[in-house]
Order: sequence, then C-alpha cells, then structure tokens
Amino acid sequence: MKRIRAMAVRMVLALALSAAASRPAWAQDPIHKAGRGLVNVLTGWIELPKQLHLGGQEENPMAGIAGGLLKGAGLGLLRVGVGLYEIVTFPIPYPRHFASPYEQMELRDYAWE
Repeated sequence: MKRIRAMAVRMVLALALSAAASRPAWAQDPIHKAGRGLVNVLTGWIELPKQLHLGGQEENPMAGIAGGLLKGAGLGLLRVGVGLYEIVTFPIPYPRHFASPYEQMELRDYAWE
C-alpha cells in the first residue's frame, strides 16, 4: 500500500511540475507590460549591432554583415513599434494564454536576450 501511495504522490508531483514548466511565461500585469514596452523603446537600437555581429559570423561575412544591417534595422524598428504599442495599451491585459506579442514574431522579450 505504501508503494502505491508513494508512486501516486510521485506521479502527481511530476504532472504538476511538467504543467508548470510547459506554461509560457505569463507576466502580463500592467506594470510588467509597460516596463517591457519602455525598455524596448529605449533599447530597440541594440538589434542593429547584435544582428551585425551575428551576420559577421556567417560563412560569407560580407553578405552576413549586409544582411545583418537590414535585419537589425528592421527588427529594431519592429521592437520599438511593439514597445510603443505596449506602453499605450498597458492598462488593457492580453488574453489569458497569450504569453507575449514578441513570441509571434519569434523575438525574445528584450533585445539583449
């Protein structure tokens, strides 16, 4: 009987931990949303040197740098735009299972991540 009880407790703990780990980061309270928006407006420019650096590490560095310049400028503008959107709409919560607007664009929440 003790073995069955111990096994049941382990299974419940494993399920609880896996459910908690599989949930997306959901910190969409108004303060976090406004703070992330402000940070991304102020640091969106980081995408430019970041993408230049990543492009320079490609097999053809000159093409990588040129592509990194275009990609960095585009992602920087995109990050600033979404940041402005988050600042303006910070009192309005996202839907319950919506982790981040950056997730849909395959971006991290912050430029330095």
